[in-house]
Amino acid sequence: MKKFEELKFNIGQLKGISAKNIEEHLKLYAGYVKNINQIFEKLGDLMSDSEKNAYVIGELHRRIGFEFNGMRNHEYYFKSLEGGAKPLPKNSKFKEAIEEQAPTVGDAMMGFKTLAMTRGVGWAILYWDKKSEQLIPAWVDEQQLGQLNGLSYVLGIDMWEHSYIYDYPTSEKKKYIEAFFENLNWEAIEKNFLDAQ
Repeated sequence: MKKFEELKFNIGQLKGISAKNIEEHLKLYAGYVKNINQIFEKLGDLMSDSEKNAYVIGELHRRIGFEFNGMRNHEYYFKSLEGGAKPLPKNSKFKEAIEEQAPTVGDAMMGFKTLAMTRGVGWAILYWDKKSEQLIPAWVDEQQLGQLNGLSYVLGIDMWEHSYIYDYPTSEKKKYIEAFFENLNWEAIEKNFLDAQ
């Protein structure tokens, strides 16, 4: 099986999110890449006697969703912060899709920010559902519980404490959410949306 590669991100200075927090967060992302590769390598070794190793194989398979989604969720997250804050492009298809469901992008993002305040650790993710041709927001517990089948990732914010703990106490995570949106590269979100089509 091909190994997954750790991506490198060009994230400059951010407002309200420190370089220290990004540096530590990137180390955590690297851990997900390392762990998913180790799982598949170990599974390959254990399959030589799948009957004897059935329990361990099963437990490693259970771990795939957590490690793999941890890797991918963070790749979307860091890509959305690359290149500095940028507005949505003119004639944005993402904006058109949102405004079919909400009065404005701002109104829709207010709802998304409320979703991000969900108690617990996880991700607020905005998906595109190709079948119904609509955007669907969802809360994903941890990395893997609640991912919506067949939907494409457009926008996501990491709401584990590690994403903001160097800058804000847990009681002030709303400030982190605002800082994330202040630094968001909407061109990257537009690309995610167009790729989802």
